[in-house]
Amino acid sequence: MKSLRLKTIASFINLEDKVVDIGCDHAYLAIYLVENELCQKVIASDINQNALDNAKQNIIKANYQNQIKTYLSDGLTNILETDIDTLVIAGMGTSTILHIVKTAKNYPIKKLIIQSNNDLSNLRKQLRKQKYYLQKERVVYEHGHYYVINVFTKKHTPYSISEILFGKYDSLHKEYYVSLYNELEKINQKLSFKKNIWAKLKIFTKKILLKKYL
Repeated sequence: MKSLRLKTIASFINLEDKVVDIGCDHAYLAIYLVENELCQKVIASDINQNALDNAKQNIIKANYQNQIKTYLSDGLTNILETDIDTLVIAGMGTSTILHIVKTAKNYPIKKLIIQSNNDLSNLRKQLRKQKYYLQKERVVYEHGHYYVINVFTKKHTPYSISEILFGKYDSLHKEYYVSLYNELEKINQKLSFKKNIWAKLKIFTKKILLKKYL
């Protein structure tokens, strides 16, 4: 598996984990986990039939059809395995991710490994309300994009305002936080001071908090 993003996700999975990869796409992650014996069990799931068909074909090519079950499902709605405890949700928006997590109410989920494409501060905030707390965060740069991979568990962990807004600091990718700061600068320049004083104040506050990461 060539994807650094997927390999980073895999690095957060433990041998005892029973994993569902929601929105599995080509099932590359599930295949990699089985191939390297990185977890106890893995399921590949997708809401899109064409994507799931591609996943099934790749699983058959790898000869892992007996090790990887597949489900056509909206989140965990149609998944019959009631012992799963780890969710991987990658490559979706925060609103979709929060919807999927809500479908997991009746499962003994102990860990969420999430890579959202947007609105990360709201993701951290809303999952905390659902008693999932951010434990680790890793920034990955691949194909010209920064991907932020979060690990949430049920272990109660206090957050700072900076951690809600920008996550847990990844010292290996300082340039990511520089890019966030530059984005705030661009937004600030587009605002009219008289009409957007509160918006500018929010940006100013975020810039102060973000500076300690730089």
